[in-house]
Amino acid sequence: MKPDPRFAAQPLEFWAHVKSISQQLGYTDKATKQIKVHSIPNMVSALQKLGLQTQHLTDTALGAELEAYFLHRAIVLNEQVQHDLMNKIQAEAVFLELRERLKPTRALPMNKQKGDKQNHAFLTGIVNMLLESALSGRSIDYDPKSLVTITRNGMPYRTLSRRFDGCFPSTVNPRAVWEIKEYYYTTTFGSRVADGVYETLLDGLELQELWGSAGVHVEHYLFIDDHFTWWQCGKSYLCRIVDMMHMGLLNEAIFGREAVTRVPAIAQGWLEGAK
Repeated sequence: MKPDPRFAAQPLEFWAHVKSISQQLGYTDKATKQIKVHSIPNMVSALQKLGLQTQHLTDTALGAELEAYFLHRAIVLNEQVQHDLMNKIQAEAVFLELRERLKPTRALPMNKQKGDKQNHAFLTGIVNMLLESALSGRSIDYDPKSLVTITRNGMPYRTLSRRFDGCFPSTVNPRAVWEIKEYYYTTTFGSRVADGVYETLLDGLELQELWGSAGVHVEHYLFIDDHFTWWQCGKSYLCRIVDMMHMGLLNEAIFGREAVTRVPAIAQGWLEGAK
């Protein structure tokens, strides 16, 4: 999923309103289990309860812009993302179909589970197979063991704080980096899952600073999956991911089965950019 251009250039004040209003009014309608759309009257009420000014919501275009964004966020999550997210059985079926069709030459990664839960890391395997097929012969770091470093004159200019799950072509001056968060065996939305979202935020802020101060653009992608973890337990974090994408901290967020169509298209864009 790409950001909607209508909201991609909004200032930080816009996102401050999005966060404060979402916090006060909530993300999910408890009756329908769908993502909420906040009206201007409800936004006014939310800010009043926080002891904040509200006149600007009705006297300027901000209120209508916020309402349009909340509607967009709800539509993409309710109508697209919840259906793109897969459970373990669905993800395994996609994984096996791609393995049979693409016949990857690289070993496919295993998850970190034990016993009956030990198996291939399905979403990571899906992404890796699609990238190998689309970028055949090109260098790809599927499992970086070092931090990303941007250089100037052969010397480190920026070194990022966290390791990524993949880099193209390498961890030194990459064109693109990505993270993969799959949780097919979780039974609750725990702090480890929540921390992963905030780690993505940190990565995005560092890459945004790199672009703003040095003019170096590194594309940043997030792949996530598991319907139960994200849709049934973590809708508020899905909202946060959509917010991060529109804030310019992610080039794209790719949800579940969406990877099958988006990874080849993204990789094609890298090849065309290299030309």
